[in-house]
Amino acid sequence: MDILVWIGVAVALLGLVGIVWSALIAIRARRAGLDDAALRARLQRALPINLGALLLSTLGCMLVIVGVSIG
Repeated sequence: MDILVWIGVAVALLGLVGIVWSALIAIRARRAGLDDAALRARLQRALPINLGALLLSTLGCMLVIVGVSIG
């Protein structure tokens, strides 16, 4: 089940990249000096990216655990 572990690692790393990307979006939005409504709108656009990346990361970790448990 080594292939399942490596697929899980790849999916988890993809999720980690997405989390870093959404954090960079939030940091750039804060540094832009926007008013409250514009800042909130920009962060609301980054929220689905963050949640999707968190889901990918979780699924990847689950695949790794299943692969290690089976193998």
